[in-house]
Amino acid sequence: MSELNAAWEAIKFGGAMVYPLLLLGVIALVIILDRAAMYSRSLRMPAETAALIETFGFSWDALGRQVEALGIRNAYARFIRVILANRDKPAWWVESRAGDEAGEIEKSLGRGLWVLETVVTAAPLMGLLGTITGMMQAFQIIGGAGLVAPAKVTSGVAQALISTALGLLIALFALFAFNFFSRMQSRALDHMERLGSRLVDHIRLDREGADAENSPAANPLLGSERERRVAEA
Repeated sequence: MSELNAAWEAIKFGGAMVYPLLLLGVIALVIILDRAAMYSRSLRMPAETAALIETFGFSWDALGRQVEALGIRNAYARFIRVILANRDKPAWWVESRAGDEAGEIEKSLGRGLWVLETVVTAAPLMGLLGTITGMMQAFQIIGGAGLVAPAKVTSGVAQALISTALGLLIALFALFAFNFFSRMQSRALDHMERLGSRLVDHIRLDREGADAENSPAANPLLGSERERRVAEA
């Protein structure tokens, strides 16, 4: 407890600029915790579901059951559910709707990351502003008194160093978190694109299989009926 009090007293020694810097740090921490909870909940993709999609000739009903088990907040479930709901439509229609849903998911995953990006830029600048004010205070003491007052000069220099260090620390913390979440988002969207391509391929295979079954070569009776109608015409 005494160490925390000592640390707080040292931080307060950095001057007025310390308080907005601490506010930025709290905002960044809240965004990081929120995104961490959201990503852990939304980007869960079971290996068996991914393996099922990669399987040739899988059952759409089995895929639907596994997707429903993921829940409504899962990003992969949202993406695959759109494809399942439109799989009786043309492939270009399915790709268009899946792309729209992927865009909405990207917006959802990226919500709040701009705040972290702003903190990365703003925190060092605010620390630099604290540095300037601290050094101005130190030079003012030297110039106004006409002699050096070591304690007061040291106070101004300490204020400058503390605000700079605090601003850089907050910026680094936010930068690592921003890059981590951006990387997770990019990997998730790439994975969705791959899964979407596989599902559209399965839709095309199903269509080709259905067309082959309805062709005259696969159904001689159908071909004979068509020939009879042409002869009668």
